[in-house]
Amino acid sequence: MTSEVIIDVQPKEISIALLEDKQLVEYQNEPREVSFAVGNIYIGKVRKLMPGLNACFVDVGSEKDAFLHYLDLGLQFSSYEKYLKQVSSDRKKLFPIQKATHLPDLPKDGSIQNSLKVGQEILVQIVKEPINTKGPRLTCELSFAGRYMVLIPFGDKVSVSSKIKRGEERTRLKQLVQSMVPKNFGVIVRTVAEGKKAAELDQELKVLLKRWDDTITKVQKTTERPLMVFEEQTRAVALLRDLFNPTYDGIYVNNAEIKQQIHDYVSLIAPEKTSIVKLYEGNVPIFDNYNVTKQIKSGFGRTVNYKRGAYLIIEHTEAMHVVDVNSGTRIKKENGQEANALETNLGAADELARQLRLRDMGGIIVVDFIDMNLAEDRQLLYERMCENMKKDRARHNILPLSKFGLMQITRQRVRPAMDVAVEESCPTCHGTGKIKASILFTDQLESKIDCLVNKVGIKKFTLHVHPYVAAFINQGVISLKRRWQMKYGLGVRIIPNQKMSFLQYEFYDANKQFIDMQEENEVTK
Repeated sequence: MTSEVIIDVQPKEISIALLEDKQLVEYQNEPREVSFAVGNIYIGKVRKLMPGLNACFVDVGSEKDAFLHYLDLGLQFSSYEKYLKQVSSDRKKLFPIQKATHLPDLPKDGSIQNSLKVGQEILVQIVKEPINTKGPRLTCELSFAGRYMVLIPFGDKVSVSSKIKRGEERTRLKQLVQSMVPKNFGVIVRTVAEGKKAAELDQELKVLLKRWDDTITKVQKTTERPLMVFEEQTRAVALLRDLFNPTYDGIYVNNAEIKQQIHDYVSLIAPEKTSIVKLYEGNVPIFDNYNVTKQIKSGFGRTVNYKRGAYLIIEHTEAMHVVDVNSGTRIKKENGQEANALETNLGAADELARQLRLRDMGGIIVVDFIDMNLAEDRQLLYERMCENMKKDRARHNILPLSKFGLMQITRQRVRPAMDVAVEESCPTCHGTGKIKASILFTDQLESKIDCLVNKVGIKKFTLHVHPYVAAFINQGVISLKRRWQMKYGLGVRIIPNQKMSFLQYEFYDANKQFIDMQEENEVTK
């Protein structure tokens, strides 16, 4: 299996696609200025205590106050609280954590009002992003995740991932990391650390310790509250940290700055693989070039087609996701309805496992498969679903089919489900249902080009249009594009863009900055 990561960096957003054997399996899209991401650490203020919930609301600067439950304070909260006071009391000299006192663990059956008070400053970390009307979910048990290990300030032990099965390797890793970790730090050794040398683990531990030092130094030297004191790595780097493996054939990025960040990270964790990080400089949009745009358009939406006319209908409610499996226009197999239902359901299990990763669907998922009479067929479907979900990094639980043919799945939810609108709104009529004659569209484009060149003074630019329109502009020996170049200069370039609606267009200057050429009557229709 080959794996490729395609990263599309735009001025306002960044999109990341993971392809396995050229098929889109994971997709993330976020504004570049996104905040309140999982892993970010804040120094916040307690806004309100909720004794009935044994929880409180904390101001970390989000629109909705963040939620912190008593059990998320962590056993070492008392030690954190005392150390935070020692750090904040001296703005010039940082009190080292190695000298901090370990106080008794917080009782598990305690109450929030006995632990916190309104207005108190606390150090918190985002564990769940804002979803719908809910604010972020917080914890006081801070952690700094690396590729090989997770550093836990005020932790008191070294743990090894249970997925590392060999006893001698577990012992080796535990003893090795214990000899490296400073006082008052704990570590969780991750699965990918199996077989790694001491130098590699020591190098990453130093990086994680540096992140902690930078975080607590920012707490010490600033008085602004609330304040983000540690920002999780960029989305591109964070995704690679969790996904990166030696089978990657390429990481393609269309932005030099982000490409350098990824190159630096890969050189840290896998120096021999730095050559796979490549800057994409083609004229065609990067997602179009790697066939990502088409897969996004076909992979999202309410209806998802898969093998031989069968399709899924995916609905999202406030409480759960509901998936209905339909055989569609499939031709029945000669050996009967049961075989046809089994084949349709197995194909649905393959596609559903992909959809869960692709959309990052979380919470409760209920799937209505086509009814099957044979118990062995139902067991085969359950085993197929379990096997498909082994590739999923999110924690999940799958139950066998119920007597009604329903399968229930729970999947960890830490951020809102990815929802991409695949229906395109008409950019020309703006909902009125009436447009100018299509044959005049190229005349309208030429008037825009004339305005850009002769009035605005921009000589070099690219015009992004729908691929069908681009084909029309480029057709013929002396094409419309060629005539424009002879009239307005060779700086006129036409780019087919699959994201464009049929009569939509966008201009970009030589620095790839968007140029708004819409007229007032086009906006106000």
